[in-house]
Amino acid sequence: MKYNILKKSFYAVFVGSALAFSACTDLTETVFSEIPGDGSYEMTAEDIQAQYGTIYDRLRDMYNGWEGYQDISEECGDLIMTPFRYETSGWGVQYVSLHKHEYHANIAHLYRPWYSCYQGINACNQLLDDESISSNEESKAELRTYRALFYYVLFDLWRNIPLETTLKVPDGYMPTQESPENTYNFIVNELIESKPYLTKEVEFGQINYYGACMILAKMYLNRNAWFPDTTEDKSYYEKACDEVNEIINDGKYTLATDYLNPFKADTYDPEVILAFVYDKTYAGMGTNYYCKWYLSGSQDIFGVTLDAWNGSACVPQFLATYDVDDSRKTDCWRWGPQTDRKGNQIYINGVALNYTVDVYAIEKPGAAGMQGARLQKYEIVEGDISVSNDDVPFFRLTDAYFIKAECLLRLGGYNGETEQDAADIVTMVRQRAFKNNPSKAIRTVAQLKGGSCYDYGLRETQGDINEAGDLVNVVNTETHEGGNDIILGGLLDDLAWEFVYEHHRRQDLIRFKMTNGCNVFNGKSWFGKSANTNASDRHVDIFPIQQGFLDANPNLKQNPGF
Repeated sequence: MKYNILKKSFYAVFVGSALAFSACTDLTETVFSEIPGDGSYEMTAEDIQAQYGTIYDRLRDMYNGWEGYQDISEECGDLIMTPFRYETSGWGVQYVSLHKHEYHANIAHLYRPWYSCYQGINACNQLLDDESISSNEESKAELRTYRALFYYVLFDLWRNIPLETTLKVPDGYMPTQESPENTYNFIVNELIESKPYLTKEVEFGQINYYGACMILAKMYLNRNAWFPDTTEDKSYYEKACDEVNEIINDGKYTLATDYLNPFKADTYDPEVILAFVYDKTYAGMGTNYYCKWYLSGSQDIFGVTLDAWNGSACVPQFLATYDVDDSRKTDCWRWGPQTDRKGNQIYINGVALNYTVDVYAIEKPGAAGMQGARLQKYEIVEGDISVSNDDVPFFRLTDAYFIKAECLLRLGGYNGETEQDAADIVTMVRQRAFKNNPSKAIRTVAQLKGGSCYDYGLRETQGDINEAGDLVNVVNTETHEGGNDIILGGLLDDLAWEFVYEHHRRQDLIRFKMTNGCNVFNGKSWFGKSANTNASDRHVDIFPIQQGFLDANPNLKQNPGF
């Protein structure tokens, strides 16, 4: 099934160059092949599908890598960080800014999602502009849904974005930004109008009716958080619940029996609603989780020949939140002395490889090379060279269940279902993580609606590194804010444990509020990131537009506060 999609994308034929709006003002078409325009050839659905290659490629590029949507959605949150590493190659300058919420228009990581999304949008528009394609209702709906997905990502990250639906523009045309309200309505309407024509058949790597339901559910779920200056409208939670109920009730997807199944390489799992297919052989693009997280010399842990860059690590405060019987802790994270496939201790330059839980600081001096627990959630296959072949779940059934649970809690029940049904949903999902102690899987309404167990506050040990490599002039910072003031804090905890490094955390932290009116994203401190307790200052809920895009298009205006 996977390779059918990949072959379709490999034999793609595009009329036009799929240039990103704002990245380049020259929209001159380069014709690589031509589709007869005289009506002599009627394209089949399969013919049309074969032209989606650039769309699939841009989804992959937008999402993965050290500057993709997944990365920047997590680096600014409270689960992971990439500190400056004084012992190695100096990681961290851009990532430190992201983690501390010190955003600026020259952060390189803000380039890829913008550029790749608009490339994908251009590819969709190119095909929709062709009457031989747009006359096919199913294909038209699918292309509009892919375009809506790209716009969903852009809207989530920047809000104030150009909204373009055709490449039939005059010479010298340069896009302008649409209002967030209009863009939001456009995305929602595109999906509502497209859904009746989308297939309910499940084909791995291809968006369908249920993928559209998930995008709509996300749009509705986050509506009040995205427009914080308007009165909260709880009807959007009802709408989100309706969308995910379609997915749940139709029964096309099932929960994986093992938490890690959806994250294995080259394996389709029926929990996955929409996957981005990575394959270094068939798609020309693999994933680099091992490279980003592990220290060079760690190859023997997994039996691979990948070069590692020693970047990211788990925030120690988050690792401390896990229950000792929660298998997701060891499913997701690796720490302690490291051994090869035969159980032998690994040494790097004569020093035993030992990933510590504790990290000095995100900067000043930063972290030593072996500091920080490392991610192992996405399968690293023995024998991998250069990159891995993990197919990444963008939406999975567990996400649909959690949206339903959250909406039921925010509404106090809906359509005959109660808050207890929400607790039962979370308990059901947790059962696979507590197989050795099933009673701990149970979550009550009171627990989910209560505070978070995360001990928020600043945690750093700063200082100078002397010639011997020792930390001197030490300054310890340790504050404790706790999480009891977070509304639905227990649910926020469960979201963290379930969706580690799945592009969730930034969005979740923005959506959940504290009793002082701040969202958790701004209002809490963690590791090297300080709290902003001014509830009216929410400019870092979105990112600045990268300076290069502003320079290329004078019609673009920088987001407020930057």
